[in-house]
Formats: sequence, C-alpha cells, structure tokens
Amino acid sequence: MKHLLCFLVFFLVSGVGSFDLVIDEIPDEVENLIDLEIDGFPSSSKTRNGRYQRSTSDWGYVGDLVEDDDKIGLYSYKVQSTITSRLANTMIQAKMVNNAKRSQHIVFDVQVPKGAFIDNFTMDVNGITFTSKIREKSEARKMYSQAKAKGKAAGIVRSNALDMENFKTEVNVPPGTRIQFELHYHEMIRRKLSSYEHVISVKPGRLAKHMEVDVRIIEPQGLRYVHVPNSLGDHFDGITTISKGEKKAHVSFKPTMAQQRKCPTCSSTAVDGNFVVQYDVNRETTGGELEIFNGYFIHFFAPENLDPLPKNILFVIDVSGSMWGLKMKQTIEAMKAILSELRAADQFSLIDFNHNVRCWRDNLVSATPAQVEDAKKYIQAIHPNGGTNINEALLRATFILNEAQNLGMLDPNSVSMIVLVSDGDPTVGELKLTTIQKNVKQSIKDEFSLFCLGIGFDVDYDFLQRIATDNRGMAQRIFGNQETSAQMKNFYNQVSTPLLKKIQFNYPQESVSDVTQSSFHNYFGGSEIVVAGKVDTENLQHLESIVTATAANAELVMETLRDVEELDGFMKKDKYADPEFTKKLWAYLTVNQMLAERNTAPTAALKRNITKSILQMSLDHHIVTPFTAMLIENAEKDEIMLADQPKDPRRGCCPGTLGLTPNAPNNNKGIPAWANATAVPVSYMPEQRSPPVSSLSINRVDNDPHFIIHLPKSQRNICFNINSEPGKILNLVSDPGTGVVVNGQIVGAKKTENKKLNTYFGKIGFYFKNKGLKVEITTKTITLKDGSYSITLSWSDTGHIIRRQLLISVKKESNVTITVGEEMSFMVLLHRVWKNHPVNVDFLGIYIPPENQLSPEAHGLIGQFASEPEVYIHHQRPGQAPEKPQATMEVKGNKFTVTRGLQKDYRTDRVLGTDVPCWFVHNSGKGFIDGHYKDYLVPHLYSFLKKP
Repeated sequence: MKHLLCFLVFFLVSGVGSFDLVIDEIPDEVENLIDLEIDGFPSSSKTRNGRYQRSTSDWGYVGDLVEDDDKIGLYSYKVQSTITSRLANTMIQAKMVNNAKRSQHIVFDVQVPKGAFIDNFTMDVNGITFTSKIREKSEARKMYSQAKAKGKAAGIVRSNALDMENFKTEVNVPPGTRIQFELHYHEMIRRKLSSYEHVISVKPGRLAKHMEVDVRIIEPQGLRYVHVPNSLGDHFDGITTISKGEKKAHVSFKPTMAQQRKCPTCSSTAVDGNFVVQYDVNRETTGGELEIFNGYFIHFFAPENLDPLPKNILFVIDVSGSMWGLKMKQTIEAMKAILSELRAADQFSLIDFNHNVRCWRDNLVSATPAQVEDAKKYIQAIHPNGGTNINEALLRATFILNEAQNLGMLDPNSVSMIVLVSDGDPTVGELKLTTIQKNVKQSIKDEFSLFCLGIGFDVDYDFLQRIATDNRGMAQRIFGNQETSAQMKNFYNQVSTPLLKKIQFNYPQESVSDVTQSSFHNYFGGSEIVVAGKVDTENLQHLESIVTATAANAELVMETLRDVEELDGFMKKDKYADPEFTKKLWAYLTVNQMLAERNTAPTAALKRNITKSILQMSLDHHIVTPFTAMLIENAEKDEIMLADQPKDPRRGCCPGTLGLTPNAPNNNKGIPAWANATAVPVSYMPEQRSPPVSSLSINRVDNDPHFIIHLPKSQRNICFNINSEPGKILNLVSDPGTGVVVNGQIVGAKKTENKKLNTYFGKIGFYFKNKGLKVEITTKTITLKDGSYSITLSWSDTGHIIRRQLLISVKKESNVTITVGEEMSFMVLLHRVWKNHPVNVDFLGIYIPPENQLSPEAHGLIGQFASEPEVYIHHQRPGQAPEKPQATMEVKGNKFTVTRGLQKDYRTDRVLGTDVPCWFVHNSGKGFIDGHYKDYLVPHLYSFLKKP
C-alpha cells in the first residue's frame, strides 16, 4: 500500500501550545474506496469521472450543509461527557466533508482541560480507521523509525509543551472526502468555592447540521444542585435543558442550525466558548465520604462547619518592565480588592520586585483598616520597569515568615502562605530555575505554602507549577487581558479561608494498600481532599470503624462509609456510570502524585525508580504522560503515526499529563513568542501545502527584498521579489482603520554584480497615528518619536522603550520587537556584514504575524493579505530544474505560472537562515499583488498609501 498520509510537523509555541497533526495528500487507495459506512457515516461512491458522489442516506443532501468559503461542511459536532463520582469521561467527535472541487485541509482543533489525560484518538477517512495505543516513548519512536524505513510511516507529531491544552489535527483531503475525528480524555473534577465545575470547550468553528453537548452526572452521595451558567452568551438563552434526580442529572444542549447562527442571515456560528456545568453533592456533618467499588476506595473529605483559621500572608508582586500596561493595571485593581477582604485576625505584608526587591513593611502587620488602606496606596503608586529577580524576592518573603515564627509572633493555629504574582522568567540574580526551586524549598522547610499566579503568555508556567507543588501550594495561569483582575480574585478566594492544617488520614493496613497521598498541609473552605487506594473487600469492617482524620487544630473526625452493596447495585444498574471510575480515579491521583514526587526526588536513583513506576502506570491504564507516546495506526498496521511529547531541555518534568500550556514560555521578556522561530525539518514534496517554519505563521520581507506571504486557510507560502531603486520607499502596511503604517526604504549594495544591483531595506518606519507615535529603525539606531520628544537606542543596547501602551524591545545586535497593546506586534531583524565587504551592506528584515488585528481597510504589499484571497494552484509540471517544478496559479481573476522553490527565514539562523518552501510569483509579484509594485511607492517614511 502506498503512503496513506504524508505529514509535515510544526510547533505551536505561542498563542496556545498544541498537539498538532498536519497530514497531506490522501492517495488513490483511499479515493478508490466505495460503498463504505462507519458508525453513521454515509457511504461514498464515485462517478465515472472519478469524483465522489455524495450520499443522501445519512448525511442528507449537500444543500443541507452550510459551508464557508472553503466549501468544508460540518455534518455533526458531538460532545458526550459522563461524570461518575467526580470522574469525567469526555468524548468530542466531528464529522466533516470536503465539498470543494480541490484538495484542501480539514482541521480538528479542540481544547483539552489542563491536567486531563488523553486516552484515545481515532480518525476515519472514507472508511479507513486509525486507532491509538500507548507505548514507552523510546519504544514508540523505534517502531515509528522501523515503519519509516519500510515506507509505512505516515508521520510524526510532536508537542513542545508538557502541559498541553490543545489537540489539533489537520488533514489534506481530496474532493468529496468524508472524515470523522474522535478524541477521548478523562479528568477528575475538582471542587472550588463550594462547587464542582466541569468545563468543556465547544468551538466547532462553523455551523453544524447536528450539534449536541450531552452531560450526565452520577453521584452516589446525592446531588444538592445542578446549574449551567450562560457561559456561551445570551444568544443561547433557554436552549439548555436540565433534568435532575436525587443522584443523577442530565444536561443537554442541542441548538438547531438556525439557533447556531450569529444572526438570521449569517453563515458563521455563535457557538464559540466554554460550556460549563456546576454542581455540588450532599454531605454528612463530618464532610467525609468513603466509596468502595471494584476493589478500590475513594475517600472524599470536605468539611464546612468549621471556623476559618487566621492567615499570615505575604504577597510577592512582579513589577518588572514586562508587567507594564494592562497587566499591571489589572493586578493593582485585583490586589486592592484582595486587601479589602483580609480578616481582622490576619497578618500580612507586601513585597514588590523587579531587579531590586522592596518591602512595604519589613515584618508582618495586622490587617487593620489603617494598614490595609496604606498598603493600597503603596500598590497604587507602583510603576513597572527593570528586570526580574524572582529568587531574591521569594527568599525575602520566606525570611519574613521564618523570622516571625522564630520570634513567636504567629498564632499556633494560624496558616502561613506566600502568593507570588509574576509574568516571566528570572532575568536578574539567580537565573537557573532548578537552583531557585532548591533555594526556596530549603528556606520554606515545609512550614508554609507557596501559591503562584502566572500572568500572560510569556510566563514559565511549568516552573511556577513545580515550585508551588514542591511547597504545598498550587499554581494557576492568568491570561493578561481584561479578565485578569477577576481571575486573580477568584484564585485568592480559593485559598483565603483555611479551615484545617496538617491533616493526616489513617487507614487500617489490613484493609487497604497503595494509598495515594494521605497527608495534607492545609484544607481550604469550599475545596475537597481526595484520597484513593486499593481495598481488601474481605476486611471492610476494619475500614468502616478505623478510618480517621486528624488535624493540628481540630478533634478526631470520623468518616462515613457508604454501604458497599448499595453502591455496587446503584452503579451496575446505571448504563451511563463508568464501572471503572474508582480504578481510574486512583490511577489519576497516583500518576500525578508520582510526577510531583519525581520533581523533588533527592537522588538520581530515586528519580529513575519513580520514572519506571510512572511509565508502568501509563501503560497499564492507557494514558499519555511525559514518558510515553501515542502510536496511531490503521487496522492493517501498515500506516503508523507517532504522537510524541519531547521533553523540553530547559526544564525538568512537570506535574501534569498530556496537556498544553496556552503559551510556551519565552526567555525574552516583552518579546512575543512568535518572534522566536522553531525550525523544523521540511521534506521537499512538489504539491504539498507549505507548513510554517515557526511557532506561528509569519509574513516576512528579508534579504533582496524577498516577500513571503503565508496564507493560513490554504496553508501555502507565496513568495515574490521586489526590484526597486535605492532611496525609494515601499508601503508594506497601510491601515486607515487602525491608523497604522509600515514603510521600508530601499538601500543598494556597494556595487553591481553580474550587471545587477542588489537592493535591501536599510530603513523601516512605523507610524501609529492614533497614538501620535513614530518609530524609525535603521541599521544603526532605533528611535521613538512623539512630537518634539524623541529617544534613541543603538543596536549595541539591550533594553525597552515604553510610551502610551507601545513597547519597543531591543535585543543587542539581533532584533527589535514592537508590541502595541494586545493587538499587534512587529519584528525587525538586523543583518550585519563585514564593514569592509566590497559589495554587501548592512540591511533589515521585517516579520509580521497575520494574527495582527488589522482592519478590513488594510492594504499595502503585506497588509492586503490580512483578508486572505482564494488561491488555486493546479497543472503542476516539470520546471527547468528537477527541484523547481512549475504550476498554474489562479488568484484575483488572474492566471499565471509559478515556480516551486525555497526562500529563507532568518529568525533562528541569521547567517544561513531556515529554508521555507513556497510558490514563487515572477515579475515582482504581478498578478498576486493588487496592481503593479510601483503603485506601492510612497513619498515619505510615514506616508499612508493613497487609494487608487
């Protein structure tokens, strides 16, 4: 059998991290399949001309499907989730069809909750089914390599982040192809603020003929309430139905196609967000519940009838330059609200840090109204700037708490904690993350807890998660947007009411074994402690009478054992209940506990033993962890894909599972992650779509000047050169809607070569009209102009310039990044040559992500592609050179010949560059760009482009 699928792989390390499959070319064998039907998929058959005839048996007529301009129809989008005693098993399924007359990409892109275990993925392409299995990582790679050597390997998939939150599959399919994707994952629903909250991402991306979200809840303790907030918006008021019984509930969301539309005449869907189900269970007065089923026990512990304990809390706030703008504004707002919620019995202080560390008070003070008001004034006066010294800030905080304890200033029943708020990696002082982790661990000495809030896209969330888990706390990512303040306050509310400290659960050894973590530093109101283990069902009487919980500030707490026979009968009668819920919960808790223990293992030998245990658990329970990989293969096992998860060499293993961070961390504070390209090997294939070579697809102009335009929808790179005269100024972006202009001035080489004078960009100008700011970048200086005021940095500097929510970040002799709030960013790359070179001169390259929020009025050599044109490439044929085939391109009503070739991306290698495959348009982009390139000449560096 020929290659069924040919993959190209890319990393997505900004925006959101991902688990990406990019699959190109379905071969003839798949196209020739006829009369196949799978799980409700209608059969496909071909007409005499070889095209698919669409079936009407199950999918309905073609007209029943609403298609976007890409002619991709979404037949159904189904989410089914069943919660059995806090264990949620979720399945997301999409059935799609390519109704275009050409091959194109179909994308399955879903969000998976952080910490969930992906345990299965299947894909059916016209009846050929791919299923998954888990293998030890090196074994899986070996199997893939062997398959590749035999020509049977379909592709390799990698994720650059160990805390994944996206699963994305992208398949290039021929006309008429029907494809089904199905992803399964499970997670434990955690209790926060007195409620269990099950969050399901529902983002189908287009109208679905059949749309359904179906959630079933089975809780033996009994349901106190079930609530579905209107998280998808007022558009869907009254569509969700809730059916609640004593111990079961059913939630259904089935909008019709008409209800899905953003407006009555719109072809786009309004279903784009999170579907949320909240509930709580009934509890005995002790707050304890033991459930025993199929040889395992689950112990739920959530007492509420206790008085809050006093807190000793230190807030440690990052005020470095990268916190400037909205992040700092929202942090100040949140901190003022949090300070107002401190209780009279609490003690507190504030530490703010950049490259220096400052204390509002050098010791803890009582939360009196006067002290709280003074702290708010201190917070309000903060102005972010400088670097980030996390190590010294945390050590200062631990010193204050340790000193207070040594001096007897802390109530014995009080709970001490540190709350760190930061948005990035350390840049000053101790930079090695493992050393910082070790220093903080030694200073805290298990006496108090560390909680971490990571703000924005550049934060090293894995590090914050490790250091928090290492010190009896937890971490949470906060997105740097308008919701930052609310998210921070929500996180604080989860830890603001300690009820118990130093809790120890005691289980009779003759009854149980392999118990997960049974001692806890704190219990906070509104949360829940969960312990699991294996149980000897012949000795249940011991379990009922001896299980106890002790705490430093409370009397002995007896636990309630749910009648085993009653639970057994209840579970077996319910067809939706997961019969392995206790086993899966035990495995979930055990693996996460071992991952945390591995991070703090004092010896290499212990770490190796823990790794072996995690690996065995992963294989036994079919879950993806940092030490396993998922092999995806067809029934004949002659086509194999590898879903891999390489370890980030910058960090150790982190607690968590196959998951994804919304953004991979970036060492260059203040510089968007897209500016740090990750090159990937690209095998040359004449007709394949061109994958981006970096974390995000970039439109770029570099070298002589070579333009590379990435078209996200069709996944193509289109290239062209502009040969203009030195001194001329070309408009790259002209957007009256946002008031943004980007122009580049041409500079020539020192002399001609082969009767040709090479030209480059020697100066680039940015004009942000709405801010009244201009930026001029030459090969010598970077200048910000604000009316008569100006400030200049040289390329020998590393630093930041901030003005009216515009941030200029300069990396010495390398690049400049301009960031405009949350809306736009641009990168200018410096190319240096030997100053005595007889021909070449220094020049600049510019890189612009297509995600920039330009208006529909945007134009210019690059700006016009903010609205992607439909490009049709066909009739491929040999070119003058074997490695440069030709084809016919049709775009904007024009038809012309293009040549397949390679251009350079210089972000990772400024000397040799990284090859980017693209279709090259000759004659200065004629036919691809609007008009002639001379139409884009402007008189001044900050001129808008005049409309023709």
